[in-house]
Amino acid sequence: MKLDWYFHVDVDPSTISLLQTAADAAVLTEGIARPCMVSVTICDDEEIQEINREYRNIDRATDVLSFPSVNYPKGLTAGQCDKQIKMEWDAEAGACFLGDLIISLPHVKAQAEEYGHSFQREAAYLLVHGMCHLMGYDHIEEDERKVMRAMEEKILSSIGQTRDDNTVTDEQLLALAREAMQRSYSPYSHYPVGAALLCNDGRVFQGCNIENASFGLTNCAERTAVFKAVSEGATEFTAIAIASKVSAPWPCGACRQVLNEFAPQIRVLVTWDGGQGEMLLTDLLPHGFGPKDLQS
Repeated sequence: MKLDWYFHVDVDPSTISLLQTAADAAVLTEGIARPCMVSVTICDDEEIQEINREYRNIDRATDVLSFPSVNYPKGLTAGQCDKQIKMEWDAEAGACFLGDLIISLPHVKAQAEEYGHSFQREAAYLLVHGMCHLMGYDHIEEDERKVMRAMEEKILSSIGQTRDDNTVTDEQLLALAREAMQRSYSPYSHYPVGAALLCNDGRVFQGCNIENASFGLTNCAERTAVFKAVSEGATEFTAIAIASKVSAPWPCGACRQVLNEFAPQIRVLVTWDGGQGEMLLTDLLPHGFGPKDLQS
């Protein structure tokens, strides 16, 4: 899932990462088969009020605005409308354009405080709410509202961002790894890899392999995900899913050592075309050397 970002206010990198994960989860949960793109603007209340006034004739600030580009038949959503989505193909972007989202950062902060949950959860919710509108959901009628709300919670649950249920299933984690694989930069090996790292607090961090013309500077998907997580204050992990296309992407020795630094007992899930596997890191790296070995 490609997000075309426009930042008109300062946004923390961890929030950007979370919103990308939420958008990926929305497309996966809906079951859209084609690569998609959404334009996302993060702004202040003044700007979103101006947009709301100009395009909806409502002169007040709001939390999120959605402008779908796909014309869905009544009663159908994106997962059932491949023909309509195909019509929005953008050759330059290599994806189907679903529409525009505008999110007010001050509203994210204020509503998180009002509703008594984290800033991250509110940011993820507003992104998912907007994505649902772009995928053909609505909440004008009560029956429509129930369907849309159920989809929102299903998406949020898949990335550990619900109020009550922080359970991310193995299937959801593997799907997020496959999605991350689509962003791989692997022009030399032509071996794309994606990873999705599950933290014990329910957050998920994605990573892909990033190669370099100086081959030794290449970074694996697993380490990309770990470094993103640690840079955002997460150091306790329960599982990592790794996806490739043609063969089992068991982590290399360097990645096993990096994982061992933080989670010696982590579950390692792998998926590739025609196969799937699982092992504990202790089986992949027996007698691993870690922080405990440096203690006097």
